[in-house]
Amino acid sequence: MFPPEPTAWQALSGGECLRRLGVGEAGLSEAAAAERLASAGPNRLALPPGPGRWRILLDQFSNVMLVLLLAVAAVSAGLALLDHTVPKDAIAILLIVALTALLGYLQESQALLALRSLLNLAQPLARVRRGGHWQRLPADQLVPGDLIRLESGDRVPADARLLEGNELGLQEAALTGEAELVSKRAEPPLAAGTPVLECSNCLFLGSEVGRGRGLAVVTATGMATVLGGIATLIHTARPEPTPLQKRLADLSGRLVAWALVLVAAVVLGGWLLGGSPLALLELALSTAVAIVPEGLPAVITVSLAIGTRRMVRRAALIRHLPAVEALGAITVICTDKTGTLTQNRQVVVEMRCGTQALELSENGFGFRELAPPPGAGAGIAPGQPDLLLQAGVLCNDAETGQQGRVGDPTELALLEAAAKAGLDGSDLRAKHRRLAETPFSAERQRMAVWVDDPDGRLAAPLDPAPFGSSPTEGSQLLIVKGAPEAILQDCDRWLDGAGARNLTPAQQDWWLAEARGLAASGLRVLAFACRPHHPGPAAGVDGLVLVGLMAQRDPPRPEVPSAVARCHGAGIRPVMVTGDHPLTARAISTAIGLADPASPIVLGPELEGLDPAALEVLVRRTSLFARVLPEQKLRIVRALQATGAVVAMTGDGVNDAPALRQAHIGVAMGISGSDVSREAADVVLLDDNFASIVNAVEEGRQVYANIRRFVRFILGCNLGELITIGSAPLIGLALTPLQILWINLVTDGLPALALALGPPGEDLMHQPPIEPGESLFARGLGSAILRIGLVFGTLVVALMLVASHLGRPWQTMAFTTLCLAQLGHALSASSDRPLWRTPPLANPWLLGAVLATAALQLILLYVAPMARFLGVTALSAFDLAACAGVSLAFVAYLELEKGLTSGLRHAGRSPHPSTSA
Repeated sequence: MFPPEPTAWQALSGGECLRRLGVGEAGLSEAAAAERLASAGPNRLALPPGPGRWRILLDQFSNVMLVLLLAVAAVSAGLALLDHTVPKDAIAILLIVALTALLGYLQESQALLALRSLLNLAQPLARVRRGGHWQRLPADQLVPGDLIRLESGDRVPADARLLEGNELGLQEAALTGEAELVSKRAEPPLAAGTPVLECSNCLFLGSEVGRGRGLAVVTATGMATVLGGIATLIHTARPEPTPLQKRLADLSGRLVAWALVLVAAVVLGGWLLGGSPLALLELALSTAVAIVPEGLPAVITVSLAIGTRRMVRRAALIRHLPAVEALGAITVICTDKTGTLTQNRQVVVEMRCGTQALELSENGFGFRELAPPPGAGAGIAPGQPDLLLQAGVLCNDAETGQQGRVGDPTELALLEAAAKAGLDGSDLRAKHRRLAETPFSAERQRMAVWVDDPDGRLAAPLDPAPFGSSPTEGSQLLIVKGAPEAILQDCDRWLDGAGARNLTPAQQDWWLAEARGLAASGLRVLAFACRPHHPGPAAGVDGLVLVGLMAQRDPPRPEVPSAVARCHGAGIRPVMVTGDHPLTARAISTAIGLADPASPIVLGPELEGLDPAALEVLVRRTSLFARVLPEQKLRIVRALQATGAVVAMTGDGVNDAPALRQAHIGVAMGISGSDVSREAADVVLLDDNFASIVNAVEEGRQVYANIRRFVRFILGCNLGELITIGSAPLIGLALTPLQILWINLVTDGLPALALALGPPGEDLMHQPPIEPGESLFARGLGSAILRIGLVFGTLVVALMLVASHLGRPWQTMAFTTLCLAQLGHALSASSDRPLWRTPPLANPWLLGAVLATAALQLILLYVAPMARFLGVTALSAFDLAACAGVSLAFVAYLELEKGLTSGLRHAGRSPHPSTSA
């Protein structure tokens, strides 16, 4: 039956694997393959289903404020039907609710489409043997028991047991996070308990063939693969609500509760004063409409959308709108190393020739003299660096050309180093043909080639004929590269400043110490040796002349150190969580400024015995984790969240996907990232640039600062409206729900939207992150709203009382004053600086919105059809001047409070802007 029962395939011989899978040398028959495909299913990963369009649309109505508005609209429509009038209020409210939902739906659905366009939907082809014939089939048609053939450059299409291998090396960075090739061999069988990713006789879906070739039998497909198991972890990850979602939920709950209490209080007061039931019900509707900031959901949605657009221009695609603000609240960034902090490629950074170190950079070579070993001549032999670079080109199977870069990353780095020095690798290989080779193997730890050297120029730095060569041997040069320990044991001479000389035991120890010193700094070290006039492979490999060492590493991205420094300046702690070697992790973290050389580093196996409480203590003081498995990344993120941190996780491999989904903000790479990681993420970096996440953090902080401005502006105005409406029973009349909607949506809404388009704050990335549990009303914002609302409401009520006493159209005057004063409030809220010190065009959108809204207000007053629709009358010049005077008095108060608050802050009494941050 298929799929087969779980088996420790690494513990079985190749023949036993074939027997259990029921396949012979001819491969499966088409009928058997079809039967197994029907049973096991296509060879695809079942990614978590994304939300459908209807789900996205329905989610927009989960806001409790919109639910309250729908209830108000229903009551208002019922009253209009009883009165046999057009339900103007209900229609207006429904339009606002629909517009708010539409804005959110359009933004999230567009982000979903943009993500889908990033996914590579093309199925790779696999070489499969069926019915005695080799053929190419789409990888999703593979089944357990299929025989597959793999060569350099191929992707492994399914989990498989290796049957035959010829120097096969795989890159498993997508699974383990390590960039180096992993050698694979078919035999012998391994212990049944060998960790899966350490099984050298097994191949895994998601890895790539870097060198060699092999024949394997498929053992698992789809979700039954190791990669499928990692994808399954995504389903266990439960993303927590973002800080913005928590704050808006808190705000909505408070506003709805206040609305119900105030409606009850106003209705009770009106009833005690003898008001009619219908009038009291209309008053209750006006109160509910006044306290609910109808424009706030739309303003926040548009503000997030604007932040999203800005982030796309800075190469960050936002999948979910709340993630925009949440980026600004993160306190910890957990980042993978390979491909995220580094370039995911090997680069030669240092050469050791004779007693000199040659440091390679984009600007060329730098020389540094080393302390020579006993009995050595200082310096380097003439031509020795060229010989070392030429050896790296000739003893090399990698290729660069029109087909791109193909081969082992280590060997590609050797070609790049030669190219930097001006050597033409293709011309060199054409002049010095390869005559024979011994491929690299894990056992020998070296590779050897014999090349044609007809005129002896290639070996000129060496002694020309030290081994009694014959004329037939004179044109053949042996070049060997490999691990320093393996190469040095076959060397009896070396090159120093005086030329080739005997290699003494003390000098051999010196070279080994140099190699170990380079390896301790996180570099991968290769030794190169030659022997001129060598007869060929049959003569063995010994009597070599050591030419030198080359050290390489996966270099940091050039922009990462400054991005890490910006994180530290912004109070954000970067944490490296990698599957790579601890020495490499420490070297990279030191180079980019993430940690210092003395920082503690914790290995994945050390996490296994820790309970959740102990792990929480550990993650508070550790910023370096190495040799970490995917499930351990998930535990680290959960532990950080348990400490109260707002966590972002960046990564590009399949091994990052579960942690990406668990984190508050998952950040995947758009170019090199896997489909699984992009599906799990909230943010996709379109340029794979770690610095883009820091830019996104800055935009997120700007969005949160804008949201606080909105809340201060809108709720301060709404509180003034409430005081105005609450006093209506004392006078006998009230503003209608339609008039309140006009104020909240037109007079409040347009300027509030324009506030989002203002210039960013200058010191956003020099402030600490917002506390994760902080309320929107924290840091003095709540008290500022109360003060603003009380002053605003008091001024308008005073105007109403005076106008009513003088027989003026007090309702229209109150309505107009509320509108004009809020326009002045918007101008004041746009900056922490006084209005007279703010350039008029600092935010041209806001100035335009204020002027346009003022014009609309005048049109409403003096165009008869509009006035009748909203129930207002034209004001005389005197009445309009009175409204403007009260509005200016309100703006004067706002500027006075702003000056006092700014003075206190600059005096050091407040670490944050209290009301406008």
